[in-house]
Amino acid sequence: MKAWVVGGAVRDRLLGLPVSDRDWVVVGGTPQAMLDAGFTPVGRDFPVFLHPATREEYALARTERKAGRGYHGFVFHAAPEVTLEEDLARRDLTINAIAEDPDSGQLVDPFDGQRDLRERVLRHVGEAFVEDPVRVLRLARLAARFADFAVAPETLALLHRMVEGGEVDALVPERVWQELSRGLMEARPDRMVEVLRECGALRRLLPELDRLWGVPQPAEHHPEVDTGAHMLLVLRQCAQLQASLAVRYACLCHDLGKACTPSADWPRHIGHEARGAALARQLGRRWRVPAECTELAALTAREHGNIHRSLELDAAAVARLLLRCDAWRRPARFGQLLLACECDARGRLAFEQRDYPQRPWLAAALRAALAVDTAAIADAALAEGVTGEEIGRRVERARIGAIEALLVAGG
Repeated sequence: MKAWVVGGAVRDRLLGLPVSDRDWVVVGGTPQAMLDAGFTPVGRDFPVFLHPATREEYALARTERKAGRGYHGFVFHAAPEVTLEEDLARRDLTINAIAEDPDSGQLVDPFDGQRDLRERVLRHVGEAFVEDPVRVLRLARLAARFADFAVAPETLALLHRMVEGGEVDALVPERVWQELSRGLMEARPDRMVEVLRECGALRRLLPELDRLWGVPQPAEHHPEVDTGAHMLLVLRQCAQLQASLAVRYACLCHDLGKACTPSADWPRHIGHEARGAALARQLGRRWRVPAECTELAALTAREHGNIHRSLELDAAAVARLLLRCDAWRRPARFGQLLLACECDARGRLAFEQRDYPQRPWLAAALRAALAVDTAAIADAALAEGVTGEEIGRRVERARIGAIEALLVAGG
């Protein structure tokens, strides 16, 4: 048996990037030989084992062939006679089809992956790429990680073929969300969206998002004009501000309602906030997006305009905004909402470095309101024989007073 390091670990080392974990392929091995060597079996569809000491994954060299639609329709063949080159041939991209001998450092690179690393190209290994629709999403995710890599023209044509052939329609929600969420957390999440749009997959998987392109916005507020272009700029701001997944997903969905504006009303988008909140929930249900992400996305779609205008509001209106956002009970989520709104405000041509005073102002207003001793107000009211809704009104007045005092102090 001979074990080789393969895939992302080799790729990242050649790029000079940190390598956090390694995957291995074992040539000439059998399941019994792996068990005899102390490895623990973990693979369900094909033989994969955990190393007894490092717990890294070791897979027996294998080939695979398509036997049905979707990404489950494969038949795998793992046997001692399967060569390293045959195993590498089943991989997705040339830059992921390089193996390294851990002892000598020798590289086995039958598909010129090193050339594509030098030339910064994402290129498929072979025609078998079309057999796994998840690869469309994975390639887009890699484009988000390696933003200076271009997709080879022949690979982009292959992606088009997969989309038109209906392969991506067989993807299940769990896999779509898994890849989308990982791509959103890369250094350039906007590149993932761009690649999905270029190959037509965005139209099939996220049509609510795809429809944003070609929809204009007022140039005085959006010098980039196009709503789709704006959304890409917002995603870039998310990465620069190191936003969480929930915030990035909220930014992805924040303007969905603008795609539903009648063209006669362009470039204005009256009522897009409520439409967008409904679409964000629809999208979340379809792809089984975690509730935390869906709720923040719907809230951001509904309230981002009000938060942008918050510097113009009086204390009572600010208190109502905080109440609508459930900020009393969920201050941490409100903080995420403010960050999403800052990304939206800065995700515009020539606006990238502008301050967003609404975020610190509303954060301070919430702190002041939360500092109100509601228990003391309730006790005093009960001592006077006051109960029920009147206690709530007194708490509300006290919170408005606290915000008003902040407004006065700020001049």
